[in-house]
Amino acid sequence: MRLRAPTGGSEFGVQSVAYNDLRDFVRKLEKAGELHRVSAEVDPILEITEITDRVTKSGGPALLFEKPKGSRHPLLINMLGSARRMNLAIEVDSLDEVAARIRSYLDFQSPQGLLDKLKMLPKLAELGAFFPKSVKTGPCKEVVRRDGFALSEFPILQCWPEDGGRYITWPLVITSNPETGKRNVGVYRMQVFDDCSTGMHWQTQKHGAEHYRRARSRHGEGKLEVAVAIGSDPATCLSGILPVPPDMDEFLFAGFLRREPVEVVACETVDLEVPANAEIVLEGYVDLAEGRLEGPFGDHTGFYSQEGDFPIFHITCITHRKDPIYLTTIVGPPPQEDFFMGHAVERIFLPVMKMQYPEIVDVSMPAEGIFHNLMLISIRKSYPGQARKIMSAIWSLGQAMFTKVIVVVDDDVDVQNHREVLWKALCAIDPERDIQFVLGPVDTLDHAARRQDFGSKMGIDATRKLPGEGYDRKWPAEARMSAQVKQRVDALWSRLGLPVVNKQ
Repeated sequence: MRLRAPTGGSEFGVQSVAYNDLRDFVRKLEKAGELHRVSAEVDPILEITEITDRVTKSGGPALLFEKPKGSRHPLLINMLGSARRMNLAIEVDSLDEVAARIRSYLDFQSPQGLLDKLKMLPKLAELGAFFPKSVKTGPCKEVVRRDGFALSEFPILQCWPEDGGRYITWPLVITSNPETGKRNVGVYRMQVFDDCSTGMHWQTQKHGAEHYRRARSRHGEGKLEVAVAIGSDPATCLSGILPVPPDMDEFLFAGFLRREPVEVVACETVDLEVPANAEIVLEGYVDLAEGRLEGPFGDHTGFYSQEGDFPIFHITCITHRKDPIYLTTIVGPPPQEDFFMGHAVERIFLPVMKMQYPEIVDVSMPAEGIFHNLMLISIRKSYPGQARKIMSAIWSLGQAMFTKVIVVVDDDVDVQNHREVLWKALCAIDPERDIQFVLGPVDTLDHAARRQDFGSKMGIDATRKLPGEGYDRKWPAEARMSAQVKQRVDALWSRLGLPVVNKQ
């Protein structure tokens, strides 16, 4: 374990180096009082889910199950299931610090003169330092097994009673674009079919599915090589869920988050690279002419996603550390650990959204909206129809295209205060005038959609209406007490015989 150099004045301090690996972060969690070791034998079939669900919903710690039934490998879950642990993972006091770093890069403008160019050099050099670094070997190669391996050796969960089987829930699935050679890293659930094959739940709009389609269009038959890494340092674990641009390497962005490049090592049987610090690596391929029913699965919607035909991942080799930790997560009725990951995505990428649409002030995706069902947006409104323009813009932004309901409010509404949003939005709308519907792509897991991957979405303009929008009356002011009266009552309060109350 490498030493760190705290600077003081911060709960977490600034590390001189990034986390080495998953177990380095486990040590940090334990030191911070954010990890509970479970020494009792617990069954990965349903029991671990029930325990984790209770712990997560009560704001409890990460859990390290030391004796999962049927396996000699420990299991880590709920690793990022709180705001504090998410900050620990990215080594910040607030996610806004990451957003500020992103903003500093986005604020670059074309340098006009030599002095401007020279000023840019340190930033450009810093960005170059984040590119993934190829190494000859790594901890993930401590054990190499080209035969005699079995997925049943690992404590893979069956999460919910009606699940189709056991599922690997936090895999970093690595593929290469068959046309450009560019790498993609995604997180897709993998149902275990037997000891050497799983499903590959590539949803239609995911980049992994696009690689699969391009390979089929080029070859029709054959194989698409796939590597799956399980367990790494927390920033690298997050890389597969981050909505980075299609042409950006997820490991590059992980390097940006951890301020050190991700070290990658070549696989044994496929032409792909994986994080050298991974706990477990599955190598193999997807047959382009083969498919199988996968599911059901208790999903992040809180409902079961039903059976569907998906490719089969065939494992040709497993490499792992001598004593691997199996990292997993559960999804289901919110809030779960994935809410805290989604909130991190929301805060980290807000500057990107603001750069494209400067009128945006803030964004919130409530836990109950399970990411794609509800987005609250506040804007600085200056012209008629601006709220509807923002709705259309959001529906054109990558994975945000799945947002089922968008509510746009004015900049004086705190979208992080959902009670305030509900109050002010309901007071601001004329439903027939201010609600619009559009048709388009929806999340594959949206069971309410009229067809898989296609349905309707709703936008609500809850901003103050302007004359140009047909509103010819004066918009009322909000009833607020004056600051002077508030100060006088503050001074009187101790003599009133009333308990201390929170000032609104």
